[in-house]
Amino acid sequence: MVRTRTVLLLACCLMLSACGNNGAAQKQDAAAEGGNVPTTQQNETGHVPTPSGSTDAVNEPDKPDPELSANGSQEPPTDEPDKKPDAVASAKPQYYMNKVYRIVPNDDSVPDKVVLLTFDDGPKDEDMINQLIDTLDKHEAKAIFFVNGYRVKENPELLKLIHDRGQVIGNHSWDHIDLKKESKQNVEEQIGNVQKIVKETIGTEPKFFRPPFGSGGDTVKDIAKDHDLLFMTWSNGSLDWESKNKNKPDAVVNNVLEQLHPGSNILMHELPWTVEALDSLLTKLESKGYGFVDPGLIEPKIR
Repeated sequence: MVRTRTVLLLACCLMLSACGNNGAAQKQDAAAEGGNVPTTQQNETGHVPTPSGSTDAVNEPDKPDPELSANGSQEPPTDEPDKKPDAVASAKPQYYMNKVYRIVPNDDSVPDKVVLLTFDDGPKDEDMINQLIDTLDKHEAKAIFFVNGYRVKENPELLKLIHDRGQVIGNHSWDHIDLKKESKQNVEEQIGNVQKIVKETIGTEPKFFRPPFGSGGDTVKDIAKDHDLLFMTWSNGSLDWESKNKNKPDAVVNNVLEQLHPGSNILMHELPWTVEALDSLLTKLESKGYGFVDPGLIEPKIR
């Protein structure tokens, strides 16, 4: 009897144990069906999913490297400087000056309806110089500014201004005296000292020489040649230096137009009425089909 009770008690314990295991399993299954997942679950790409509506760019691509080259390639920086064209490359001469100081084309491919613009007796005044060059720039023109040495000594900054603004410097003697009446030694000083002070001021020597009053002679021409200067007077005078034309810009314009010819070597001065006349003059020359020769395109000798 006792043995029978013992067997029955063991059987009941086994049944109760089985029921407890089944209940835990059911609870685990129910939790899975309710959608609860671990918060660290990753998607197929290996990134944590971003909640809907979030602005965080979890999957943001790499930002460009600031050292990227202009074409977008990841190239190492180079120490090689930028290559720029030579801004001072010498140009082949297209014109020469004949014995009456006119500008002549070297061949038929070069326009003959051109004028050479020149201004004597400076540098004097910053405002006048700037106004002259402003007008030249407006018409894309170059001119020779024939300077006196004593004026350069007094106003070296004005010579630098002319040079820095892209115009050409010419030699007009030191003291603006009649060189034809001077000794050879004095002529040498009058020309050579201007070459020297101009080079000291802007780094280059003039290539053109005009004697004051157009008065020269063989001695003056030889000394100019010794300094590699192209000797010239003019072939078209504006007469802006005559008292009758003072403060009369229209008279300056008319004087030039009355003498106009292809290759005109036009003499003007750094004077207020010439400054006022210049824009009108250049406009009228252009309307007649004339261009403005760059002095750098003129051969350095007469023929």
